[in-house]
Amino acid sequence: MTHMTLEVEYLPHGRDLPLPRYQSEGASGIDLYAAIDTECYIEPQAYMAIPTGLKIILPPQCEAQIRPRSGLALRFGVTVLNTPGTIDNDYRGEIMIILINHGKERFCISPAMRIAQLVVTQIVYVDIQQKTVDTKSTKRGEKGFGSTGLS
Repeated sequence: MTHMTLEVEYLPHGRDLPLPRYQSEGASGIDLYAAIDTECYIEPQAYMAIPTGLKIILPPQCEAQIRPRSGLALRFGVTVLNTPGTIDNDYRGEIMIILINHGKERFCISPAMRIAQLVVTQIVYVDIQQKTVDTKSTKRGEKGFGSTGLS
């Protein structure tokens, strides 16, 4: 397991929130909290950007991904709209979470609610070269969208 440092800064509206942390020993994601003063609601089929009150500095050659919390998805149909959301290494603004309500009932977000997960991962940078792709160089070739079967 590789350990790196994630530097965080709380904005004034997030100062009373707990420090983001892993919720279990084997967790991949760090829970992020809603930095709001009062409850807010997302109507069915609507979406909303929720502030976290955090700015971060990622380790070199890393990105952060915003991912849904499985309990919100299973119980309420609430997920991250652009999942996984990408936070580039050079971004220094507040982390915002775009939640969408796919459920049938309006969803209440309360202050300090855990609303998403942040996963930090290393990035491999590639040199891009233009070339003709040999579609016969693999058995699969150009076949996609279920071409390998359903079971």
